[in-house]
Amino acid sequence: MASLWSDVARYRRWRDVELAALEGMVESGLAPKEALEDCRARAGDFTPQDAARIEEIERTTKHDVIAFLTFMEERIGPSARWLHMGMTSSDVLDTALGMTLRDALDLILQGLSRVMAAVEKRAFEHKNTVMMGRSHGIHAEPITFGYKLAIWYDELSRARARLEHARESIAVGMISGAVGTFAHLPPTVEEHVCRKLGLHAEPASSQIIQRDRHAEFFSALALLGASIEKFAVEIRHLQRTEVREAEEPFTPGQKGSSAMPHKRNPILSENLTGLARLLRGYAVSALEDVALWHERDISHSSVERVIGPDATILADFMLHRFAGLMENLRVYPEQMAKNVELLGGVVNSQRILLELARKGMDRQAAYVIVQRNAMKMYEEGVSFRESLLKDADLLKMMSIEEINDCFSTGYHTRHVDDIFRRVFGRSQ
Repeated sequence: MASLWSDVARYRRWRDVELAALEGMVESGLAPKEALEDCRARAGDFTPQDAARIEEIERTTKHDVIAFLTFMEERIGPSARWLHMGMTSSDVLDTALGMTLRDALDLILQGLSRVMAAVEKRAFEHKNTVMMGRSHGIHAEPITFGYKLAIWYDELSRARARLEHARESIAVGMISGAVGTFAHLPPTVEEHVCRKLGLHAEPASSQIIQRDRHAEFFSALALLGASIEKFAVEIRHLQRTEVREAEEPFTPGQKGSSAMPHKRNPILSENLTGLARLLRGYAVSALEDVALWHERDISHSSVERVIGPDATILADFMLHRFAGLMENLRVYPEQMAKNVELLGGVVNSQRILLELARKGMDRQAAYVIVQRNAMKMYEEGVSFRESLLKDADLLKMMSIEEINDCFSTGYHTRHVDDIFRRVFGRSQ
């Protein structure tokens, strides 16, 4: 990913744009074929030394594209005068940026595929691993760990769809001149350039490609980061000492604390949480770039020089880090089962409530019976089941067998296969 943003890679793309534009001019009868052949033959590749020379020129010109064109004139000779004919700097810059962001998204989508494969594998591995479902951080009702991961996978599927749409939106180019009117070159040149470089032609451009496209790109990355942060926060909670249902990999020789040798901290998840904040910041910056003066000002340029490489490299890194975390995540089913029983069965309170309602008891009256027995667990440490079995009002409505049947974990997880078929298209 980092190599996409190197100086050498940038100048190679600028060269490709300029040569493709000259090809389009030749096809349209606006430039001599001999000039194109000479430019092709002499343009060559770019090296770090070439990049250093362009930067040396820029220290005088204070203009990056003019420095590049000056270098091309040095390298090619008289035929270079046909390069950039009728074009403006943003024709080169924005078209090359579209190529870079497109290629960056291809890498990000590859990383996302690895993440989704890891989440899917672990979801099926733990499809029936029962654990406690929590709301407000408090025990609610049993779920399975695989079901939790199926939710993650479904969310990642939406992230993939957003990224694919963003790729379509950002893979555009323009060769439309100083204010986008094609005053000096016909649209056929632009069409040739975009076709040659694997882009779509911007239907209507000013001096630049409109920045709502870029805002969509960086917002899609920010949403991806927000999802990864959500998963990371969950892992951090599950790794807490009092919970310890899952844990990041802890490799031989790894140290958790300079002071406390016993520590095994969720450092990968905490790192991902922090990095997601940066992606959100980059998205805000991209949104600020949408509103520019008239046909263009330059306030977006400095922003994009930072957020382009930073956000794409960061998102790529986050995906690879999270993929490794999921591939090697330690899961503790025994601790999950222990935590399900931690509150003496009160997590089955809703089932008792619903059974009483089905038997004709007013819901609020049934709620009072169930709640008062559940509260004994919190306040007196009395088993919920035992308390229910001694409640005379309850026994008038339900038999001992019916009460015991309400403590089946399988009742809560009986539709997990249905959920898996919805998410993965299969249950096995």
